[in-house]
Amino acid sequence: MNKAFVKEDSDNSDGLTEPSELDLELDTDDEDSESGTTKNQKNYITAKGADNLRAELRKLLYEDRPEVVRVVSWAASNGDRSENGDYIYGKRKMREIDRRIRFLQKRLDKAEVVDPLKQPKDRVLFGANVEISNEEGELKKYRIVGIDETEVSNGLISWISPVAKALLNSKVGDEVTVRTPKGEQAWVIEKVEYHD
Repeated sequence: MNKAFVKEDSDNSDGLTEPSELDLELDTDDEDSESGTTKNQKNYITAKGADNLRAELRKLLYEDRPEVVRVVSWAASNGDRSENGDYIYGKRKMREIDRRIRFLQKRLDKAEVVDPLKQPKDRVLFGANVEISNEEGELKKYRIVGIDETEVSNGLISWISPVAKALLNSKVGDEVTVRTPKGEQAWVIEKVEYHD
């Protein structure tokens, strides 16, 4: 049987994982083009992020896809399918939905939910809310989250992003070098907090 159809049991009954420093090293195996991660790379995610993915998956499975199937069935019953716009568009839409469903199922299968409240409070790890300042006194705030939760405009950065990599394992008062489009910049860790 193909490994793609076998789900391995998790050792952790509550689904929560605490990544160690060694786990945060990136593997360089072949990249999974659909998910944007490498084959063996962990998919760390917050509980809220996992809930959002599950909610989207439920909506696709139980609302969006059944509605599209209904429209396609109706359009198919009208006869000639070759010039039937409702049928052609509906089939295309169903393929898009099915692709997204497969993507979400893969991401959730690989997901390792991390509880930020169980992280050490003295340094920057996954789930941390970090406030940093540069030499000019400019402040920036980031939260280190999973790949699927990234919203840079809201300060949510992926744990594999260059900024997060520079911040990981640092403590309040540490100076880190961050690569930006403007070049390398020195930032000081001002505050580290963990909350939901």
